[in-house]
Amino acid sequence: MAKLISLIFAVFMLAVVHGQTGDTIPKKQVAPVKIDSIKQKAAQDTVKKESRKERKKREKEEAKAKEKVVFKDSTRLAIEAKNKQAWKRSLVLPGWGQYSNGGVWWIKVPAIYGGLITTVLVFDFNNRYYKELLGVLQDKALGRPIDPYYVGISDQSIIRAKDNARRNRDLMVLLTLGVYGLNVAEAYIDSMLKYRWSIGDDKPKKTAFLIGPTLMDASLASGTYSFKPTVGLKLTMKFN
Repeated sequence: MAKLISLIFAVFMLAVVHGQTGDTIPKKQVAPVKIDSIKQKAAQDTVKKESRKERKKREKEEAKAKEKVVFKDSTRLAIEAKNKQAWKRSLVLPGWGQYSNGGVWWIKVPAIYGGLITTVLVFDFNNRYYKELLGVLQDKALGRPIDPYYVGISDQSIIRAKDNARRNRDLMVLLTLGVYGLNVAEAYIDSMLKYRWSIGDDKPKKTAFLIGPTLMDASLASGTYSFKPTVGLKLTMKFN
């Protein structure tokens, strides 16, 4: 019995030792598969690089896609067209934009043309006066006879008057451009106030003229300093 037990124990120990020996056998390692470098380089070469022009175009399209789209109705478009129409008309013909805007255009248009005509007339006067004085100086320098009006006047005074006439003539050019620019600006501002911004009630404005008798002081006109009443007419303009 003891021998049988010893035999079974010996077989058991032999089986255990055999199992441990099998576990100590190293496993076969699988080598990693490497990608062919030539094929990898060829795959990279097939990717097209984005040019600077294409990148800007793409960024512009992306920015445009993010912007909010505002749809304007026909009324809004008509109002904007009227705003542009007024100042463009005044740019072509002074007073045309004021006439298109309506209102007191019959006051604005004469004022515009009055300013333009005044500057042109003053320009013409100073230009003729400048040429006349310049001719007098040239005649004096050449020893030719001059206008008797300038005989007793010194050369320095004539030169000073000539320079003043030239300066006033050039100033009239700037004033003419200023009146023309104000004509365009007024047409634009009036159209903006009328069609886009509301600055008052919706009641139509009316203009009334009143003519009546009045007493005037004619002491200054007569050259005296005592009060001298004179009957006259008074024109009153009233805005309702």
